[in-house]
Amino acid sequence: MLELRGVTKRFGHFTAVKSIELSVQAGEFITLLGPSGCGKTTLLRLLAGFETPDEGTILLDGEDVSRVPPYRRCVNQVFQGYALFPHLTVRENVGFGLRMQKVPPAEAAKRISEALDIVSLQEQADKHPHQMSGGQRQRVALARAIVCRPKVLLLDEPLSALDAKLRHAMQLELKHLQRRLGITFVFVTHDQDEALTMSDRIAVINQGKIEQLGTTTEIYHRPRTPFAADFIGQANLLSSTIVYRNGTTARIRLETGLELVVATADLPAAATKALVSVRPEKIHIGRVPAEAENVFQARIAEEIFQGATDRLQLVTDQGTNLHALVANESATQEAFHEGDRVYCSLHLDDIIVVHTA
Repeated sequence: MLELRGVTKRFGHFTAVKSIELSVQAGEFITLLGPSGCGKTTLLRLLAGFETPDEGTILLDGEDVSRVPPYRRCVNQVFQGYALFPHLTVRENVGFGLRMQKVPPAEAAKRISEALDIVSLQEQADKHPHQMSGGQRQRVALARAIVCRPKVLLLDEPLSALDAKLRHAMQLELKHLQRRLGITFVFVTHDQDEALTMSDRIAVINQGKIEQLGTTTEIYHRPRTPFAADFIGQANLLSSTIVYRNGTTARIRLETGLELVVATADLPAAATKALVSVRPEKIHIGRVPAEAENVFQARIAEEIFQGATDRLQLVTDQGTNLHALVANESATQEAFHEGDRVYCSLHLDDIIVVHTA
């Protein structure tokens, strides 16, 4: 449905988007995820036609639209601030694009009614935006975008203005809506939890480039770069030297001297150093050693209450600092507290190599 071939965009001496290669399938929900200033919104504007690439080609359903203006692309956008007309009713806002396209009134009325049904706003059709909640205004913006039946819907952080509880509810609502409509969604956010909740695939953007592209599980469990590992979720990033190899496993030594066993699948034969990632929830904490390829002792230096979970700051006997995440059992005898000595168990597959040298 959508293909970018070597797309580059510059603003003066600054290159905002650098040689992007990306293919998006019909009906896919793909998220452009990255920090502020990484180029994701510029990329969305290129897809919408608000910016023109300096290099490369943008194909929409096989057609080169690199220099086609926005109003001639079968693409619609939902903006961060919704961009609703305050003087128009919900019905008039939703039908605005159809009026610009000169759709016959009877056909327009039918499509407006269908769009309002889809977003559950039929009873609000004669209200004005200021009479509605943030979540309702967001649904009006969605209805206005889908009523024109675009091939691709672009969404630029449309949930960022909502409070946390409503935002979580709207994430699921938007995901279900996309599945129901079958429209290709390209979603921009800096919120990793939002990306993981909603997406079929995630493109992690950093300094104008795609650092990693993959499914949500691939991005989270198998990060391929230090940036991807650190930006998605929370990770312990550990520098090490490879000291021994034996078939499918290798032994690495951290800078503090702690040695761990890792899989050799992601270790090139010539590599002598490795940066590895360990997710906090993968470190199993116990009063006694558990069965695992890696077992070592540590002291709990700090305990941070996070509701359903506790975040533990660990210091191993060798001096390595680690973050671990455990279920909050503060009301039981199994709870771990600051100052406790514990055994840490770490399975082979839970240590991910993200960089070698």
